[in-house]
Amino acid sequence: MRTSLAPVTSLLGGVALLLLGHGLLNTLLTLRGVAEGYSTGLIGLLMSGYFLGYLGGTSLAPRLIRRVGHIRTFACCAALGAIAALLHVLLVNPLVWLLLRIIYGAALVTLYMVVESWLNAQVAARQRGQTFAIYMLVNLGSLAVAQQLLQLDDPLQFTLFALAGILLCSGLMPITLTRQAQPALPETPPANIRALLRIAPLPLIAAGLSGLALGGFWGLAPVYASQSGYDAAGVSQVMSITILGGALLQWPIGLLSDTCDRRLILVLVSLLAAILALAIDFQPAGPQQLVLLFLWGGLSFSVYSVAAAQLIDQLQPDEILSGSSGLLLANGLGSAIGPLLAGLIMFLLGPVGLPLFFAAMFGTLVFFTLQRSRRVVDLISGEPAHFTPMLRTSPAAFGLIPDAPPTQPPDGGPPESAI
Repeated sequence: MRTSLAPVTSLLGGVALLLLGHGLLNTLLTLRGVAEGYSTGLIGLLMSGYFLGYLGGTSLAPRLIRRVGHIRTFACCAALGAIAALLHVLLVNPLVWLLLRIIYGAALVTLYMVVESWLNAQVAARQRGQTFAIYMLVNLGSLAVAQQLLQLDDPLQFTLFALAGILLCSGLMPITLTRQAQPALPETPPANIRALLRIAPLPLIAAGLSGLALGGFWGLAPVYASQSGYDAAGVSQVMSITILGGALLQWPIGLLSDTCDRRLILVLVSLLAAILALAIDFQPAGPQQLVLLFLWGGLSFSVYSVAAAQLIDQLQPDEILSGSSGLLLANGLGSAIGPLLAGLIMFLLGPVGLPLFFAAMFGTLVFFTLQRSRRVVDLISGEPAHFTPMLRTSPAAFGLIPDAPPTQPPDGGPPESAI
C-alpha cells in the first residue's frame, strides 16, 4: 500500500492543502455576503460565477498545461486562486466578486486537471481503483475539515480570508518540490452531447439535475443554516456533517448499485433525497436536523456517481472518455445554474426555499427515470461497471476509474510512471 502510494504522496498532499483553503473560502464568502446584506438572489448569482469559470476553465486548462507544463501551471493557478481569495476581502463589491469568482473557478478546475492527469500517468492500471478511492477521500475529507476553520474568527475580519490564501499557497509546496517526472497530457475526445443524449440520456439528465441540486447546496447552504438559527459554529457543523455523509454513505449505495438495476437505485436514492429534503424543512435547527442532513448528503452526493457508472455501462470502451466530458459538462451547467435558481427561490420563500429546491430537483429525476424505464430497456455494453464514489472535478478524473480505459501519452507510449 505504501509503495503504491509513494509516487503520488506529494500530489495528494498538495490537493489536501489546496482543498482546505478552497472549502474554507467557498463557505466564508457566502457568510460574508450575508453579513454585508446581500440578498439570497445576489449570493446565488455570485456563487454561480464560480461554476461559470469552472466550465470555461475545462477548455483552457489543457492548452495551458501543454504550453508550460504541470508544475508551472499549478504554481500559476494556485497563486491566482490565493490572489482572488485575498481580493475578495480587499474589494467588497458584488461586481468585483462576480469577476473574481469566475477567475477563481477557472483556476481551480485547472488545478484539478493538473493533479488528476498527473495521477493518471503515475499510477499503474491495477492500482487505479485504490488510488482514485484515496484521492476522493482526500477531496471530501479536506472539504469537511475546512468547514471547522470557520470557527477561528468572524467572517467580517481579515483572518479567515488570509488563512484561505495561505492554504491555497501552501498547496504549492508539495507539488513544486516533487522529483516525479512531469507527464505528457493526453488528448481528451470532445464531448458530443447530442450523441450522448441519444445513447445514454439518463446519466446525462441525472448529472445535470444533480449539478442543479448540489450547486445550490455549495452556494446557498451556509445562508440557509445562518437564516435557520445556526451560529458560525453551527454553520460549519451543517456543512461538515452533510459532506461527511456524502463521503461515507456512497460506499453502501455503490455496493447496492453494483448488484441491482442502477435505474432502480437512482429512483430510490433520488426519492429518499427528495423526502429527506422536505423533512429537513419541517425540522428545527438542532441535532435531529443534522442527522437528516447527514443522510441527505450521503444520498445526494451518490447520484452523480451512480450516473457515472450507468454511463460506463452503456458506452463502448472507446466512447467512455468522450462521454465523461459530456457528463461533466451537464453537471457543470447544472452547478452554474443551481445557485442562481436556489437563490431566487430563497429570496421569494425564505430559507425554506432551499430544501424545496432540492426536493424539486430530485423529484424531477425520479419522474424522468421512471418514464425512461417504461419506454426503453437500456443496453449494457460488455461487463457492468463498478460503482466508484466521486465528485465532479475534471475530465482527467475518469481516467482513474478502473472501468474506464487508461489514458496514455499522445505518442501512444507507456505511461510516464513506467519509463
